Amino acid sequence: MHAINYEAPKTVDEAVKLLATHGEKARPLCGGTDLIIQLRAGVRRPEHVVDIKNIQEMRRIDFSMQHGLRLGAAVSCIEIYENGDMRKYYPGLTEAAHLIGSLQIQSRASVGGNLCNGSPAADTTPALIALGAKCRVVGPGGERLVPVEDFCTAPGRTVLQPAELLVEFQIPVPARNASDAYLRFIPRNEMDIAVVGVGAAVTLDVGDERISAARIGLAAVGPTPIFAREASQALAGKPINDESIERAAQLAIAAASPIDDMRGTAEFRRHVTGVLTRRTLAKAIERARTQTSR
Repeated sequence: MHAINYEAPKTVDEAVKLLATHGEKARPLCGGTDLIIQLRAGVRRPEHVVDIKNIQEMRRIDFSMQHGLRLGAAVSCIEIYENGDMRKYYPGLTEAAHLIGSLQIQSRASVGGNLCNGSPAADTTPALIALGAKCRVVGPGGERLVPVEDFCTAPGRTVLQPAELLVEFQIPVPARNASDAYLRFIPRNEMDIAVVGVGAAVTLDVGDERISAARIGLAAVGPTPIFAREASQALAGKPINDESIERAAQLAIAAASPIDDMRGTAEFRRHVTGVLTRRTLAKAIERARTQTSR
C-alpha cells in the first residue's frame, strides 16, 4: 500500500468539502471491508481517505410509525441485526445484513457501503429494493433522493457524482399486514458471495387472502441488482395461492439476465431465481400473516 492521507470529518458538510477539494484523489471510507482490500490489491489508489464513520447523522437508526425508517449509511450491519425495531418491522433487510461476512466483518461493514461498492451480488440491495427504499445523496450541489433500484449503474459503478455521499436510506412505514424476507443461494454454508439473492416484501388485504402489493429484488443475476417490476406488479390483487406465486417466479426469471461464470451457469442461476422467489414470497407472506396490531 502507498502513503495515504487520512481524514475523519465530523459532519456531512465537512466530508463533502474534503471530497470536493481532493476530487478523484479521494475516497470515502465507511466500514472499509471492501475499500481496504481494493487498496491492497491496487485496484484503487487514492491519496486521501475520508473516514465517514464518525458522522453522527450517518450513524443513526431512527424509526417511527409516523415517518418510517431513516437508516444512516454508516450504521454497521451488526447494529442493524441487534436493533429491535429493525428485527420487528424490517426482518428481511435485517437478515440480509446479518449474512454479510463474519461477525467481525459485520461490526464494520455497513448497508451504505454494501450498496456503494456497486456489486451485483450485494445481499442488502435486493432487500432494500423490496422495501422501496430511497437513497438520500448529498453533494456540493445540494441533495437528492434516488430510488435504490436506480443507484447502481454497472458493476462497481453508481450514480454518485464527484464529492457526493450517500447519507441515509429512507424507508416507508410497513403496513399492518406487511412484511419482507431475503434468501440467497451460496455454495458454502457461510461467508460466501450470493450466486443468486432474492428479496421480497408483501402487503396483504384485510382478510389475509390476497396480496395488495409486492416488490421483488434480485441479486447476482444481472450487471446490477434488479427490481423485478413485472413480477411485483403481477401479484397485486391476486389471491395467495401457488398459481399467483408461480406466475411471479416465472416473471422474475424473465427479468434476470445472468451470465456463466465459475460460480454457476446462467441456466442454473435462472432456475435458482425461480426457486428463491417462491420461497422468499412464501416467507414474507407467512410473516405478514402473523403480524400483530402495530
